[in-house]
Amino acid sequence: MDTKHCTVDGYLDTVPTPGGAPYIARFQLVVSPTDDVVDDVIWSCTTSEPGIAHALLTEIQPGDLLHVSGVLTQPDNPTEPARLTVDALELLATAPARALREMVLDRYGDYVVVFDADTDTVPVFTALGQWVGVAGSADTIGTLIEIHERVNGGDA
Repeated sequence: MDTKHCTVDGYLDTVPTPGGAPYIARFQLVVSPTDDVVDDVIWSCTTSEPGIAHALLTEIQPGDLLHVSGVLTQPDNPTEPARLTVDALELLATAPARALREMVLDRYGDYVVVFDADTDTVPVFTALGQWVGVAGSADTIGTLIEIHERVNGGDA
């Protein structure tokens, strides 16, 4: 695998998602090397920096212009996508219409949940971006949070 440090500006393509471990967020960035839409490239990005994961999961919206730096890993197999592991992020400009469309973020104390009109399941994570799990419905969010607090000592 070939790696190199790089910095790039791009637009957040979709709502960032929590990773499989605490303080990890995954997102896609649309990078335009020219002003022609044909040249747009979507970069798969991930971060394990707690502050960046928190910002991505709670503040930054699709369409926001971001300035990111990190390590770009290009696999030996050319059919596999390159991945940017982000270690620095700056919000350059917010999207003109900041909306999650049919998705709604809600706070449950130290927890954040994502309600999506297209599904009954509810992703739950801490306000710091630590993945908690998926509640089967809105009625089971409290149970999921209680279990997480018992397992982790009561603090989110």
